[in-house]
Amino acid sequence: MARDTYESPLSSRYADKEMKYLFSPDKKFKTWRRLWIALAEAEHELGLNISQEQIDELKAHAEDINYEDAEARERIVRHDVMSHVYAYGLQCPKAAGIIHLGATSCYVGDNTDVIIMTEALRIVEKKLVGVIRQLSEFAEKYKSLPTLAFTHFQPAQPTTVGKRATLWIQDLLLDLEDVRYVISTMKLLGCKGTTGTQASFLKLFDGDHEKCKRIDKLIAEKMGFPDCFAVSGQTYSRKLDSRVVNVLAGIAQSASKFSNDIRLLQHLKEIEEPFEANQIGSSAMAYKRNPMRSERMTSLSRYVMTDVLNPYITAATQWFERTLDDSANKRLSIPEAFLAVDAILNLYLNVSDGLVVYKNAIATHLAEELPFMMTEDIMMDAVKAGGNRQELHEKIRKQSQIIKSSGGRNDLLERLAQDPAFGKSLEELKELCRPEKYVGRAPEQTTDFLNETVAQALAPYEAFETEKAEINV
Repeated sequence: MARDTYESPLSSRYADKEMKYLFSPDKKFKTWRRLWIALAEAEHELGLNISQEQIDELKAHAEDINYEDAEARERIVRHDVMSHVYAYGLQCPKAAGIIHLGATSCYVGDNTDVIIMTEALRIVEKKLVGVIRQLSEFAEKYKSLPTLAFTHFQPAQPTTVGKRATLWIQDLLLDLEDVRYVISTMKLLGCKGTTGTQASFLKLFDGDHEKCKRIDKLIAEKMGFPDCFAVSGQTYSRKLDSRVVNVLAGIAQSASKFSNDIRLLQHLKEIEEPFEANQIGSSAMAYKRNPMRSERMTSLSRYVMTDVLNPYITAATQWFERTLDDSANKRLSIPEAFLAVDAILNLYLNVSDGLVVYKNAIATHLAEELPFMMTEDIMMDAVKAGGNRQELHEKIRKQSQIIKSSGGRNDLLERLAQDPAFGKSLEELKELCRPEKYVGRAPEQTTDFLNETVAQALAPYEAFETEKAEINV
C-alpha cells in the first residue's frame, strides 16, 4: 500500500476483492481483447477476409496483455484504445491489420462497461439473497417475541421482533426484484460506428444491410448477451447507467433504514449489532459499545444515494450522438457506486448474521408502556359492568398524567385496582396485561410472509451459498 498517494477507502478498506477486480484495468483490457476476438470472429463468419489463423493468434494472447507496450504507446498518441490495439498487434503480427476493423472506441469501451456492470449486478444479487436469508432466519426465530412498536418513535401498539424484521426483508425483496429485472434487460451496444449508423460496416459488407444487422447479433451471442440495443448514437444511452445506479441507490435506501433502526435499538439496549471480544467502542469511555458497523452502513448508503445524481445529470446532458463529458464522471460514479454497495452488503451480511437480542430489556420496556396501551380494554370491561365511559376515561387520564409527571415506575395497574369503579383486582389486571395478547397477527403474518412471499422470491436461488462477511476495520 502506497502511503504517499491517495487511495479510495472503498478500495483499500471496504469492498471485496471480487468486486474490486471487476473494475480493475486488468478486467477492462482483457474484456477489450475478448470483444476484439468476437468482432473478428463475427466478421470472419460474415465473409470478410479474416482467417482462422488470425483469430487463433488473437485468442492465444487474449490474457497476457503487454501493458508496458500499451503504456509507452499511449504516452505518444494520447489514446488508450489505439494504444492497446497497437500493443495487441505487436503480439499478434498476423492479425495486427484486422484488430478493431470497422469499430470505434466505444465498441470496446461501452460494451465492456455493460459487461462489467452486469457481472457486478450479479454479485450484488447474490449478496442480497444472503442478507434476505439471514434476516428470514432471524424473523422466524423471534416471530412470537413481543416488543414495543413505535410510530413517530413514540410507543405504539406492540409488535414482535420477528415481524419488525419482515419490514427490513420486504424492502430488500423490492431491491432484489429490481436487480433481477435490470439484469434481464441488459444489452450490449454492439457495433454501431461513429454516430450509430453502422456506416463503416455497411461499407465493409458492400452494402449488405442484413450482414450489418447480423454482426450485432453474433457479437451479443459470443459475449453471452441476448441482444444489442437496436439503435444508438456512438454510445449506448446513458440512461442505462442511471437505471443501474438507481437500483444500487435503492439498496442503499433499504440498508440505511435497517442500520438506523439497529442504531436506535442499540440505544434502547434491546438489540445490538455484533461486537468482537477485543473491539474497543470508545477511546474515552471503556464501557461503550457503539454501533459502528450500522453507522458505517448509514454513511456509505448516504454516499450511494447522492451518487445517483451523477448518471442522471450525465444522461440528461448528452448532446445528440455523443459528447465526452460523460467519460470522467462515469469512471468515478459507476465503479464507486458498486464498490460502496458491495461494502454496504458486506456489513449487512455481517450484522444480520450476529444480531444480539436482549429479551429482558425488551420485556422491561414493554412492561413500562403496556398498561397505558391496555386501558381501552380495561375501560370497556368496566362500561360493560355498568360504569360511565366518560368518568372512567377521566380517571385513567388523570392517573396516567400523575405517573408521567412523577417519572417513577409505571404503577397504573395498582392504581386502577384500588379504584372500585373499574371492578378488577390487581391479579385480574395483570392477567389482561400479557404482551402476547396485544401483538395482533404479528406472528402469523411473519410465518405467512416467510413461507409464501420470501420462499417464492428465493426459490430461483437454491444453489446460491450464503456468504459470511468478515469486517476487518
